[in-house]
Amino acid sequence: MPDFIDRILGRHPERMKANVEIYTWQTCPFCIRAKLLLWWKGVNYTEYKIDGDGAARVKMAERANGRRSVPQIFINNEHIGGCDDIYALDAKGKLEPLLTETAA
Repeated sequence: MPDFIDRILGRHPERMKANVEIYTWQTCPFCIRAKLLLWWKGVNYTEYKIDGDGAARVKMAERANGRRSVPQIFINNEHIGGCDDIYALDAKGKLEPLLTETAA
């Protein structure tokens, strides 16, 4: 079934080689929207659900240059930003090249 969906959507998950990590809260609409974009592109990602976990939020903020809002997204250990940031990269055509790079 996934191959069928990939063909219909015109996506190529085999090209998505980047290591993608996303810090989320379960009910956050921006987190859901960011994950939807990653799903739409066929990206496998690691999700850190930090609902109510203060220590995890501190770790996220350290990685995200002090940003404490969710989601916070990293591609190949590079901080991309939040939901608006990843959609802006996509609109400029800069997201797919990042997603197809192999993690160093």
